[in-house]
Amino acid sequence: MTFVVTDECIRCKYTDCVEVCPVDCFHEGPNFLVIDPDECIDCTLCEPECPAAAIHAEDDVPDHQQQFIALNAELAKQWPVISEKKDPPADAEEWVNVKDKLQYLER
Repeated sequence: MTFVVTDECIRCKYTDCVEVCPVDCFHEGPNFLVIDPDECIDCTLCEPECPAAAIHAEDDVPDHQQQFIALNAELAKQWPVISEKKDPPADAEEWVNVKDKLQYLER
């Protein structure tokens, strides 16, 4: 099993999670993070670190966000690894409670 970054991360992109990952499985896009399912070791360390509650175990991804399982796998192949915490976007707090943000995903 792997962990999956879902909709809540879009435009928030908090990076607290990457700092605790022992295998550097996070990849960074312009306004979203993803987890490489081939690298994730299911250690559970990242999930509680996410201020936006955007990380879920694959088996616990909400039904309406199932497309994020494939999206994480796809984008992890395209985006670079991120292993150090960065400042969130200046407007992250404004986006943290917005729902259905897939339309704002920048590739």
